[in-house]
Amino acid sequence: MTDPKDNVPEEGEPQVEGDATNAQEPEDLIEAEGPDVELPTDGPAAGGPQSDLSPEDQALLDDAARGMAEDKLSQADRDLVAEMRADMLRAQAELVNFRKRVERDRDANREVVIAEVVRALLPALDDLTRAEAHGDLAEGPMQVIAQKIRGGFDKFKLVQIGEKGETFDPNVHEAIVQLPTPGATAQTVADVVEPGYKLGERVLRAAKVAVAVPA
Repeated sequence: MTDPKDNVPEEGEPQVEGDATNAQEPEDLIEAEGPDVELPTDGPAAGGPQSDLSPEDQALLDDAARGMAEDKLSQADRDLVAEMRADMLRAQAELVNFRKRVERDRDANREVVIAEVVRALLPALDDLTRAEAHGDLAEGPMQVIAQKIRGGFDKFKLVQIGEKGETFDPNVHEAIVQLPTPGATAQTVADVVEPGYKLGERVLRAAKVAVAVPA
């Protein structure tokens, strides 16, 4: 028989009370060791792989999250968000209109500059016209130069105005003399003293003409 003294624990060993059959089962020990630990259920584990969602799916998920967040907003917050969106759209529209105005102004300024340059060169074009009328440009190097100069004006769509026999128009004609003409029923161009020119819809110089008027 075992001596009860043999069951006395040595110094430093834990004292076991009762029979060994009364020892707690492992399951009981697990339940007794402190409160339950809640395991994370949302999102990837720390240090784990990133989400496998495609950019499109992630964007849909973000939009849904924003929609849920907006559902939780108060009416005042919703009004504020709507006002901010309206301000943003209005600012974008103003920016687009500003860019269009800048482009229109740039085109208009370009047309003005071209018109002023061409207007300054019209006296030289008049000299070419008179030289051609006298046969001075029929041949030789001056004929080639004249053709190149006229080709440069044609690139800017310069149009000569003022033809004999057409109806007098004060918008494109400058009457330097009136000729009473029997049988005339309207004012017409009797002779062109100096041709005029038009660049697009802009009249650079009115044609100087003699006008036949009813006698």
